[in-house]
Amino acid sequence: CNSSSGPPAMSCKSKVAPSVDFDHSCSDSVEYLTLNFGPFETVHRWRRLPPCDEFVGARRSKHTVVAYRDAIYVFGGDNGKNMLNDLLRFDVKDCSWCRAFTTGTPPAPRYHHSAVVYGSSMFVFGGYTGDIYSNSNLKNKNDLFEYKFATGQWTEWKVEGRLVARSAHGATVYNDKLWIFAGYDGNARICVHLKVDQIHNSLPVNIYHIEQSGEIPPSCCNFPVAVCQDKMFVFSGQSGAKITNNLFQFEFKGHIWTRIPTEHLLRGSPPPPQRRYGHTMVAFDRHLYVFGGAADNTLPNELHCYDVDSQTWEVIQASTDSENCDVDFLQMPSGRLFHAAAVIHDAMYIFGGTVDNNVRSGEMYRFQFSCYPKCTLHEDYGKLWENRQFCDVEFILGEREEKVLGHIAIVTARCKWLRKKILQARDRQKQESDESGSGSQKDSSGRSSRVPPLLEVSIREADAQPFEVLMQFLYTDKIQYPRRGHVQDVLLIMDVYKLALSFKLSRLEQLCVQYIEASVDLQNVLSVCENANKLQLDQLKEHCLNFVVKESHFNQVIMTKEFEHLSTLLIVEIVRRKQQPPPRVYSDLPVDIGTSLVQDMKAYLEGAGHEFCDIILLLDGHPRPAHKAILAARSSYFEAMFRSFMPEDGQVNISIGEMVPSTQAFESMLRYIYYGDVNMPPEDSLYLFAAPYYYGFSNNRLQAYCKQNLEMNVTVENVLQILEAADKTQALDMKKHCLHIIVHQFTKVSKLPNLRSLSQPLLLDIIDSLASHISDKQCTEMSSDI
Repeated sequence: CNSSSGPPAMSCKSKVAPSVDFDHSCSDSVEYLTLNFGPFETVHRWRRLPPCDEFVGARRSKHTVVAYRDAIYVFGGDNGKNMLNDLLRFDVKDCSWCRAFTTGTPPAPRYHHSAVVYGSSMFVFGGYTGDIYSNSNLKNKNDLFEYKFATGQWTEWKVEGRLVARSAHGATVYNDKLWIFAGYDGNARICVHLKVDQIHNSLPVNIYHIEQSGEIPPSCCNFPVAVCQDKMFVFSGQSGAKITNNLFQFEFKGHIWTRIPTEHLLRGSPPPPQRRYGHTMVAFDRHLYVFGGAADNTLPNELHCYDVDSQTWEVIQASTDSENCDVDFLQMPSGRLFHAAAVIHDAMYIFGGTVDNNVRSGEMYRFQFSCYPKCTLHEDYGKLWENRQFCDVEFILGEREEKVLGHIAIVTARCKWLRKKILQARDRQKQESDESGSGSQKDSSGRSSRVPPLLEVSIREADAQPFEVLMQFLYTDKIQYPRRGHVQDVLLIMDVYKLALSFKLSRLEQLCVQYIEASVDLQNVLSVCENANKLQLDQLKEHCLNFVVKESHFNQVIMTKEFEHLSTLLIVEIVRRKQQPPPRVYSDLPVDIGTSLVQDMKAYLEGAGHEFCDIILLLDGHPRPAHKAILAARSSYFEAMFRSFMPEDGQVNISIGEMVPSTQAFESMLRYIYYGDVNMPPEDSLYLFAAPYYYGFSNNRLQAYCKQNLEMNVTVENVLQILEAADKTQALDMKKHCLHIIVHQFTKVSKLPNLRSLSQPLLLDIIDSLASHISDKQCTEMSSDI
């Protein structure tokens, strides 16, 4: 069951691990998860599958692929000399190629067409046809064909309505309709959104032009589209002489386009992929995966992933077994463009394309997705901030003495400046308490109160509104950006930036600067510049001055009424800069982006938060100090306990149902609670497999990782430890699996030193399993080995 062991690439006999099947919004569903054992595919692993033989179909690019049931269908494209209209079929279970059965008249040979699946049919629209060898009869098409998978029948549909012929466009199916976007009409790239109404069996079909609004993408071609979370996404592509790396989303219901901003991406964090064309993009779960294409005269082969929920990009690191020292059997695809991709179950398949030296490819590759629920760490802490439950500190702000509640654990973990303020306030409170002789708080009955008074911390240099934005950042690692470009909102973020500088929050500084610089426009630049000058924010003032003196901006800015009311000193600076721009200063020094929420909470658990602990967790009688607010934010079990059943002695016994986890497993669970870490030894995974259900975590992410960890990482070296954990947790299927490994690898297992430290009942279980699986002769040979 070790993930590193597997058949050769060409045999394609290993099975894919079944995905974890549960409702992400309901923690109750975890109890129905079971462990299954067998040969599993490694997450994020590339596999080179059998290529298409020339006698089946030519190598090609500019084709389409679609997925239907357990097969990939390839249509059209060109082989470098001729356009094609054959239909190939690749069976993903057998890893075998064949020509698909067809009857009727197929579409004319073509490339840069589109193909989508609806119901039990494939629909092919448009594309470029003609004889590329003789360069004759070349034209774009606007025809629509249906291929029925069950019968192999090709049928051309009659289309009513004005439909511009096009190629290199995007197409997808949503809500029983075919949506077609942009493309090339032979003279220019077009930016028209069409809807083919109700793809059913009735003929003819009607075409509608869609009225679009919002930030509509520029006219473009050679781009992919993908549908995720009821929205269509378009990334990069060719737009005249321009190629951009913008990502746009289209809302089907309101027909509204939105450009996905990148201002929230910190410098130093993964940027969007380079601008490119001829690439692929597919959707899986909440992610978009972008591969290949031509990017500034290169053919990159990184796999980029966009998380639709967090609006962040990352480059997927392929598993270590995606590479093979034999050049003829490289598992990872080389860079390419005009290939095609489709998703079946939890894997992406990529076929063909143009590789180096304009060579067409007939290769097929498979990439194994991961199916883990998203990390809810930032959301959980964000809800703690919004709900203001279990607050233990009250900040008194500015001259108006406005009050903002918070949690000492989160604030002291994230900000050293505020940590110092809290320690000073705590010392004062203790001194005042000692002087007054009121060491413990009493309730009306005279008993000690379980709820200590709020710690009051005065911060005169901060007003409530920007301070609340700063607090939101401490809890979530991000800020909820207001209306971009609106003067008052930009000025608010400038106040937040001033606080970030004072409190030495480098990460927040960067977020504010990026937002403000992206929000500066002709309407607000003078207001922002004046405020930056007033607050002595030199970096932002410099950005505004450079914006004003740009050739395309200067005349428009100085003609505004705001310029007439600008201070004399700023007017002089603008005029002088226009006449004599300062030399550009380039710095090779790395930008300090500060520490993240995950890094800070990790340090807090590992000792930085020890002096702020306010709860004792007892594991088999051994104390482990912790923080109530953090436990309550991440676990509904602790949240309910601290709200209603808080023990008076401040101590909580830890178990998972009737089972007490090992110390090592308990520390693994705390790492998950504090900063979302899911890395742990396989034996810890057994103890924690039921923890999400018992402790009421937001989703089943921890359990999914435990399951993956157990399925992939039971080895001869750790099988005895996992056997002990399985016996203790009554995980009978895992215990059976461990005994199976021990029996079949007993010669190696017998040499492990911890075999002799197993309990007598477990040794008897091993002997019983050996007796059931080996012959008398093998017993004699084995006893001599021992």
